[in-house]
Amino acid sequence: MTRYEDVRAVLSDSRFSAGGPRLGDGTPADAPHTPPPGMFIFMDPPEHTRFRRLLTGKFTVRRMQQLAPLVEQFVAERLDAMARAESPIDLVREFALPVPSLVICELLGVPYADREEFQRNSARMISLTAGLEANHEAREAMRSHLRRLVLAKRAEPTDDILSELVQAGELTDDILSELVQAGELTDEELAGVGSLLLIAGHETTANMIALSALCLLRNPEQLAALRADPTLMDGAVEELLRYLTIVQYGARRIALEDVELHGHLIKAGSPVVASLTSGNRDAAQFSDDPDRLDLMRKHSPHLAFGHGIHQCLGQQLARVEMKAALGALFDRFPTLRLAVPLEDVPMRHDMLVYGVHALPVTW
Repeated sequence: MTRYEDVRAVLSDSRFSAGGPRLGDGTPADAPHTPPPGMFIFMDPPEHTRFRRLLTGKFTVRRMQQLAPLVEQFVAERLDAMARAESPIDLVREFALPVPSLVICELLGVPYADREEFQRNSARMISLTAGLEANHEAREAMRSHLRRLVLAKRAEPTDDILSELVQAGELTDDILSELVQAGELTDEELAGVGSLLLIAGHETTANMIALSALCLLRNPEQLAALRADPTLMDGAVEELLRYLTIVQYGARRIALEDVELHGHLIKAGSPVVASLTSGNRDAAQFSDDPDRLDLMRKHSPHLAFGHGIHQCLGQQLARVEMKAALGALFDRFPTLRLAVPLEDVPMRHDMLVYGVHALPVTW
């Protein structure tokens, strides 16, 4: 599905399932399939509803806006570190990846010291070239990591003030602790939810920050307009999300029954890919040259976060992080520029989430 309206139609139609085998796992599309525990993005109602109900309140607009000062603090700390470093530096390693990693670790109660392990495993999980065995090993390593963390949070408290606070139920400043205390999920489900949120919480936003920075550097007139008028930032973030659409291979669904859509019969069991990238460049929806970046474009609902019941849970957090990161980056480094020719920037064609593997910059 490539048209905007068709993508929305499929993603909001209960006759198309988010379950079924994943692409490339070697099993037929109509084979029985049970999603791993806690991986609710591959579930349909009522199973999906159970997880979504527990998590939605953790990612409300208000709650994410309350996180803005903490996000801005992390951004400032990383920019200070960049300023002390000798250029050129890799903007991905030094800025775009650490900021959302710090935030999601804070939210989930995952030690930031563990970031290298979960970043390494998440990268292998979404790689299109690592191979099925490496993908599987990375998934198991991630789940094992989160399982240990869940068990630690369930452990009997010892005789100290912090343990007393935990025992009293007062220490609920991270999502994973709240879910553990809620007692509604098994350890395996919690490990799955934690893995999913951990990956989504840093992989997607980190690549949006880095790719947006590259995109703005390639469009200096757009960047100049944004720097001259910071009030454009909200619309600029929406336009960058639309224009870049980093979930580059779309959302996959399985037809649960025969479905006719605009005169085309989709047989039960058939896989359907809803192309978010194509839908976000549909001239019928974005009539003013959709292939052009225009930060002043009148806002129109885009598909970067998907649509329907599976629309991205953390989209408000992503917006907060992008606004804080991009605004402060170009304010702190007004002469920021690429340190290598554009053709030497390694793009993530080999990953499910698009972006750059590295972004050498100087100032």
